[in-house]
Amino acid sequence: MKVAIASDDKTLISRHFGKALGFVIFDIQNDKIISKSYRENIGKNSGECGSCNHSAMINNIKDCDVVISYGMGQRIYSDLIKNKITPLVTEEDNVEEALKKFLNNHLINRKDKLH
Repeated sequence: MKVAIASDDKTLISRHFGKALGFVIFDIQNDKIISKSYRENIGKNSGECGSCNHSAMINNIKDCDVVISYGMGQRIYSDLIKNKITPLVTEEDNVEEALKKFLNNHLINRKDKLH
């Protein structure tokens, strides 16, 4: 399983999926981290309304099973699901802590934070 976590600095979770500079990618086997890498968020929001390229962002993480972010829009949330990527919205700030909670089934999906 691969988990992508939206992050600007590889440590803290980005506040918004579409504006994140990139994703920390964890390759997980038997609940253990096999590898960790970082990918630029291709298609990210340039600051102008509607500037996100959902297809480019999804294609960039299409090999991932799950994506975790602090916030995201309803449309990208739905687009991720359509592409068989499970989106999780969290209040967790730290990338490593969010991954630990996810692996222990303690990460709460805060769909109420979608906009």
